[in-house]
Amino acid sequence: MFAGTDLVGIQCPYCGEPIDLVVDCSVESQHYIEDCQVCCQPIEVSVSVDVSGDAQVDVRGQDET
Repeated sequence: MFAGTDLVGIQCPYCGEPIDLVVDCSVESQHYIEDCQVCCQPIEVSVSVDVSGDAQVDVRGQDET
């Protein structure tokens, strides 16, 4: 793993499979799309990094409002 990154386990909002995301903790707030490694559906990923450098990750499907 590279310095400043975390491996975060999430559950795909489409297929429910557990997958791992590599999160860049040097950026305080991020929002991006990443395809599920299992079902290839687009997942909206929101990341916020707290003052201690821990990443908080929220994911949802693009069809969720």
